[in-house]
Amino acid sequence: MKKVVITGGSGLLGPSVIEEFLNHGYDVLNVDQKLPENPLCETILADLTNLGEVYDVLAGADAVVHLAAIPRAYMFPSDVTFSTNAVSTYNILEAAGTLGIKKAVITSSESSYGVVFSKKGLTPQYVPVDEDHPRLPEDSYGLSKIVNEQTAEMIHNRTGMQVVSLRIGNVIAPHMYKNFPGFIHNPEERKTIMWSYIDARDAASAYRLSVEKDDLGVVALNVGADNSSMDIESRDLMAQIYPNVTDFREDITGYDTLFSSEKAKRVLGWKPVHNWRDYVKVDK
Repeated sequence: MKKVVITGGSGLLGPSVIEEFLNHGYDVLNVDQKLPENPLCETILADLTNLGEVYDVLAGADAVVHLAAIPRAYMFPSDVTFSTNAVSTYNILEAAGTLGIKKAVITSSESSYGVVFSKKGLTPQYVPVDEDHPRLPEDSYGLSKIVNEQTAEMIHNRTGMQVVSLRIGNVIAPHMYKNFPGFIHNPEERKTIMWSYIDARDAASAYRLSVEKDDLGVVALNVGADNSSMDIESRDLMAQIYPNVTDFREDITGYDTLFSSEKAKRVLGWKPVHNWRDYVKVDK
């Protein structure tokens, strides 16, 4: 049985990731600063900005999945957000590489492209947004995610450790589908995330596959659902909200996503299976 350490397992996404690994036979340790509401495995409370504590909690692990972070911009002072996210990720990768752990998965974000938290009204340069889209954040949160991906490259270069950075879209845990009727007909809602979402269970399978796949080197992958979170067709959304964006890199029809996960599908053999329409009654 392989041991995987999951940081931030007490948060929104954590329980689904923990359950995914447990269901596939892994020995799981959750590391967080708070205890989970519904414990699924052993939890150790630790400060990931303290490198010594990180070495302690990673000892004996075969892989690490790093979810823990300040989860969005402007939740804390900007310097706190940046330092917490950048230092904790550095410590995780530094300790893992030194301990000889062969695989790590870190949590990056669609926010790194800059549109999500832009106060200047930044728009996407083309759709669907893929991994090659320019990343132009105005906030320390998005910047921290870019730095974390560069840290991953550095550690890989030094140790050869496989590091996958998952640029996660808006995480929807199963209980959150009840909120969808309140926004699915309003194009202004969720426009800065390109109306994307990812079911927590689908994200969880991407994390597991990122550990199980070999020879990935260091790579960043978008992870989102195949469809938008709206009951308005995607081209209509673009025409209403981003009429000046005319560069469509794929044939967008119906409710197709505007946040591409095609690379993750190719690299990981992953495919999202949860569609919000299976859980929400749509009133026309």
